[in-house]
Amino acid sequence: MANRTDPDFDRDGALLFGGVLSPVEAASLAGRLEPQITGRPGKRLQVDPDLAALLAAHGAVGAVAASLIGTGATPVRAVLFDKSPDANWIVAWHQDRTIPVRERREAPEFGPWSLKDGIQHVAPPITVLEGMVTLRLHLDPVDATNAPLVVSAGSHRLGYVPAGAAAMRAAEGPALVCLAEAGDVWAYSTPILHMSARSAGDRRRRVLQVDYAASPLPAPLEWRGIEA
Repeated sequence: MANRTDPDFDRDGALLFGGVLSPVEAASLAGRLEPQITGRPGKRLQVDPDLAALLAAHGAVGAVAASLIGTGATPVRAVLFDKSPDANWIVAWHQDRTIPVRERREAPEFGPWSLKDGIQHVAPPITVLEGMVTLRLHLDPVDATNAPLVVSAGSHRLGYVPAGAAAMRAAEGPALVCLAEAGDVWAYSTPILHMSARSAGDRRRRVLQVDYAASPLPAPLEWRGIEA
């Protein structure tokens, strides 16, 4: 699986934005977030005002989303992942299929429902996911041995893919290995097929993953957002 250096977002569904934060800024952010992640492989964040500003469409990170889906880009979910020797897991080929909402309100074509960390999630129509973008802000360098995300280029245009067919459909497109330096951002179209292997080394791989949407949900549904 070769890493492509110039993927086109519309074609491939993924694009690297290098140096969104400096290594010093990435290290500072990692230190601020450390109390929230220690001892857990992944956690929905409690977002403070400084981080909210960074993730907003006018902030350094949010501007990446705005460049892809428009100035209305709004962060709707933020999760910090910490893959380490003590928490080293495999993520099989899959699509991200659910979104967080403020309350459970029935709406046509939305479902099934699930509860994650006390927050209502629902599977929306594929058109909702196709209008979203997911950013992965790397707080540590990620090389080929440190469990980089792998995406199937072009798979964001396949519509909903049954879980049992995800690996087969992913193999139809080129595999894009998302290597990164601290402070880089990988952006991908939210419904893209993706996976991650176990890390082969003893280094941490901390990633702040943020989902963005540019449109409100149909009433009576509302995005949960990233506020505490």
